[in-house]
Amino acid sequence: MIIWPMSRIRGVMSCHQAARLIQSFLDGETDVGTGRAVATHLELCRQCGMKATTYEAIKAALAHQAPKTDREAIARLADFVEELAHADPGGGPEAT
Repeated sequence: MIIWPMSRIRGVMSCHQAARLIQSFLDGETDVGTGRAVATHLELCRQCGMKATTYEAIKAALAHQAPKTDREAIARLADFVEELAHADPGGGPEAT
């Protein structure tokens, strides 16, 4: 059995072309025609399909990570909000 490079199959983009578009394709940022071409390539090319699967897994793992909360930043923001709540609407700090 002869395995031809994707670039030699008529109408199918090369691995090089697909590699430049995989991220945009997975993020839904390609137009319909380009998306179809990338999808076709990924179906036919095991290596590029595996790259796409890996990228999707990384993207999913990152999406499920909880962002780290900077407690000091939250405290500073709470203090700032408190200051705003007690500030003089005329622009100066409220006299106590």
